[in-house]
Amino acid sequence: MKNVLIATQKPFASEATTKISKILKKAGYKLDLLEKYSGKGELLQAVAGADAIIVRSDIVDSEVLQAAKNLKIVVRAGAGYDNINCAIATEKDIVVMNTPGQNSNAVAELAIGMTIYGLREFFSGKPGGELRKRTLGLHGFGYVARNVFRIARAFGMKVIVYTRYSKGAAAAIGLKVTDSLEELYKKSDIVSIHVPARGEHIKSVSYEILENLKDGSILVNTARKEVINEEDLIKTMKEKPGIKYLSDIAPDKKEIFEKELEGRFYFSPKKLGAQTSEANINAGVAAAEQIVGFFENGDVTFKVN
Repeated sequence: MKNVLIATQKPFASEATTKISKILKKAGYKLDLLEKYSGKGELLQAVAGADAIIVRSDIVDSEVLQAAKNLKIVVRAGAGYDNINCAIATEKDIVVMNTPGQNSNAVAELAIGMTIYGLREFFSGKPGGELRKRTLGLHGFGYVARNVFRIARAFGMKVIVYTRYSKGAAAAIGLKVTDSLEELYKKSDIVSIHVPARGEHIKSVSYEILENLKDGSILVNTARKEVINEEDLIKTMKEKPGIKYLSDIAPDKKEIFEKELEGRFYFSPKKLGAQTSEANINAGVAAAEQIVGFFENGDVTFKVN
């Protein structure tokens, strides 16, 4: 019998846990729950007998992987998987998967919501602006960006995109693909960032890119803080006092924003992109199904390491 551990400091919704349990029970697997654990010691003890682990934003580092003697697969219920040490997992022949697309509509709706919040002057009562006829630039064209495009088009926005790897897919649905990232930032009234925090994307939103923003534009980041060069963003916002920055994760230099850029930014108290009941259920169910598919059929479709 396979032992599947759900280790979540931020638990799944009860409906999600119920559905996961049914999927695993039907496959003949045993489910263990570790929710709202207070320290790493609890996690290390819980993983010792696990054949598979489902996590959310929980850190699965080298120590956790070394403690999990029977572990064959870790599934991150969500898109980003920078919380998992994929290099060590690969060394130990452990498969790492994510659940791409399951949270995408939730994140997309948040990006649009933040855009409206910024345009309407943070609901302060000051005169604001509207989405209709404004140009939205998508920095990246993955699952989330495609949902942002769908929603933005319904608002009457003009949408353009910069992508290196999905130009054909973007053009096929009527999106104008810019020749460069600089061009995207220059032509957009709002830029929404949708790239992963790894490789070439780390601090890729640098001054050379940001200086192309129009004064009065809005930058929305529902990706990761690591893709932003924070010093360069602060410099750009000081040079162009109309630029606003909204994100669902606070930057490392939050104190500087609070001290020197008051009234021009918003950071949610915690990462909010996937924090809907629908996304929670979708990602949890997908994780359980992927584990069963892996053990029963050798399916590694969503392997990321």
